[in-house]
Amino acid sequence: MADEMPRAPQRDRLLTPGEVATLFRVDPKTVTRWASAGRIGSIRTPGGHRRFRESEVRALLRGEAADVAVPAQQTPSNATSNTVDLNARRLAR
Repeated sequence: MADEMPRAPQRDRLLTPGEVATLFRVDPKTVTRWASAGRIGSIRTPGGHRRFRESEVRALLRGEAADVAVPAQQTPSNATSNTVDLNARRLAR
């Protein structure tokens, strides 16, 4: 058995809102809103900028993080049903 050096915990790469936005195919402001709403975890740099742990972002992309939910993008059929729902609520008043 060879002596193994204890491994230091590997640091998670931190992503900018722009990098996260590219992965999710949304605007960087959307990522910032998700973070403000608590839908995705973020870290603040000493300068006040947001950064996101790559492992958490990748887990969200794979659908593995059940505790953090990122809203699905609206598709045209989704948008139509939402419009119909809104109109139905207005008429029900």
